[in-house]
Amino acid sequence: MSAAETTTGWTTIQRVILPSADQTDTVPLYVDAGTASGIRLRENDELARTPKLPEEKLQMFSSGGQAAHFEDLLGRHSMRVRSGEQISFGTYFNAFPASYWRRWTSVRDIRLVASTRGTGTVTVYKSNARGSVQRVDGRHVDGTTTSVFELSLKPFGDGGWYWFDLAASSEELVLENAQWETTGGGPETPGQVTLEITTMNKPDFCLNNARILAANPDVLQNVKEILIVDQGTQKVEDEEGFAEVRAALGGKLRIINQANLGGSGGFARGMYEAVENGSDYALLLDDDIVVEPESIARLLTFADHCRTPTIVGGHMFDLYNRSILHTFGEVVDPYRFVPAAPHADMEVRHDFSVANLRQTAWLHRRVDVDYNGWWMCLIPTKVIREIGLSLPLFIKWDDAEYGLRAREAGFATVSLPGAAVWHVSWIDKDDLVGWQAYFHERNRLIATLIHSPYPKGGRVLRESVQADVKHLVSMQYFTEHGRIEALKDILKGPGDLHQVLATKLPEINALKAEYPDAQLKEDVNDFPAPKLGRGPMGGAVVGMPRKKDLIPWGIKTVARQLIKAPGPESAERPQAYLAHRDNRWFRVAHYDSVVVSNAEGTGASWYQRDPKKLKSMLTEATALHLRLFREWDTLAEQYRSAVAEISSIEAWKKTFEASSRDGS
Repeated sequence: MSAAETTTGWTTIQRVILPSADQTDTVPLYVDAGTASGIRLRENDELARTPKLPEEKLQMFSSGGQAAHFEDLLGRHSMRVRSGEQISFGTYFNAFPASYWRRWTSVRDIRLVASTRGTGTVTVYKSNARGSVQRVDGRHVDGTTTSVFELSLKPFGDGGWYWFDLAASSEELVLENAQWETTGGGPETPGQVTLEITTMNKPDFCLNNARILAANPDVLQNVKEILIVDQGTQKVEDEEGFAEVRAALGGKLRIINQANLGGSGGFARGMYEAVENGSDYALLLDDDIVVEPESIARLLTFADHCRTPTIVGGHMFDLYNRSILHTFGEVVDPYRFVPAAPHADMEVRHDFSVANLRQTAWLHRRVDVDYNGWWMCLIPTKVIREIGLSLPLFIKWDDAEYGLRAREAGFATVSLPGAAVWHVSWIDKDDLVGWQAYFHERNRLIATLIHSPYPKGGRVLRESVQADVKHLVSMQYFTEHGRIEALKDILKGPGDLHQVLATKLPEINALKAEYPDAQLKEDVNDFPAPKLGRGPMGGAVVGMPRKKDLIPWGIKTVARQLIKAPGPESAERPQAYLAHRDNRWFRVAHYDSVVVSNAEGTGASWYQRDPKKLKSMLTEATALHLRLFREWDTLAEQYRSAVAEISSIEAWKKTFEASSRDGS
């Protein structure tokens, strides 16, 4: 998409696009078949109150429309509508997110320009924040026709989209191309962006995305440089076909090798280089993604039109189930300091192949966010110059903390519909267990110290203590060791965050040898077979204690695990095998010895109860939390005062210089 003005003074701000030939499973995100609106049932509707209906049927039904024919997609911008059929572009990638443009830009008037060939109708629709569908305009077309519809953004204060449908009459109707346009509101020349990918031993993903970019040169028109910050041992440059891809990108691709500084170190490098090379924006991309290339142009175009410098991010779809949207936007719950949904009715992991945009009311309400995940996020270099780069947190909470810091400085974040990547989902991961537990604990508490508006961080310390108990009664001693190290490092203050950036992960991983629960084996048959029987509870299904019983349950369980020695046979063979989905603290706590599979399904570990470890770790974790509670206000002031220095370009430059020597 070029931002160059046409002869009539109108500028294209969003093009209609269609999926590539190898992504048939993404068709529902681009084009839809059937009538303009589905049938929605609300909880207060008479039918919805009928007890005969299953719970999952209460909210919506399909309109019964047919799926679009993949063979009718003629190219990236063109498709055929068969005689007598109707096709809608009221979809995630092709509806126009009017409320976002209304809220964050000065644009108030747009137009739809649709070029068609054949006989039929072009009909324009809009929705409001409640998801109500309204017909706006329409016209009959015959032969080769360009239809222009002038539209206003004024009614979209709280939500709503524009889109159009095509219906073919007695002959087929072909969409040649279509775009949404505006006049004014943007800069005289488009902003220039540095596109940066941070990677750690995923060279195949990186090369694939580089190929996608090379195959779509039109979206790279305003990309000054493509950077791959390679922090791994499996180098992107060593991949077969790299030279051809580099040549196809016309000199825009540059590789930076540095030591493994985690996501925060890689993305901070992208921010730093964007400032250094004079770009207007840094576009951060994760490595384990597949990018929808048009998203690059859409983010840049939207950011260029924003009234003030604004961080603009894309959404995340599931790479292995590509019609599923992971989340439509996130905020930070300020009392608990955890990611949360902005609205109670927002659905997580929405599947567009089951319910399309037109049928799903909550998707029409504009979602305002605190931050955007750094799987795809465009940050103005003006923001970077004013508030600094990422905090040196390695992984976890770097993106959320940056969004909160930007907001406090007066810079908003927008998660823009129609811009997205497909990302390896963490639904099959459990990063609260294992080496990542250290970073979760430390970085969440650091972000809370810096940004929490509540005394002592609200509920955070209480939940941290509860998590310690859950890990310990679940025999996850390696995980708990990492959490204890996190508390110790927090109490040291912010001065060492840069110094330990490249060394902390190896230190944590070195502890694995001390803990059976950290030893992963690929084949469950590598463990001794459980003794014949149904486990310590006689095969009964163990449920989570009721909320009012949690404290008594915890006291009783901890006391039992401290006092009662495990049977001697527990060190010789496990009592059972547990699938990961059954690895819940209130179940595992009843075992003395159990083999548990991991979230990814790649292996299993042997958990063995150890009263001595439980006693020493619980005592140490409790003492550290008490100290953290007493010193909270002093530490909060230390971390807040240090943010400007440790996130500065100068501080990061020293870290990059050292890590480039290590990573060369």
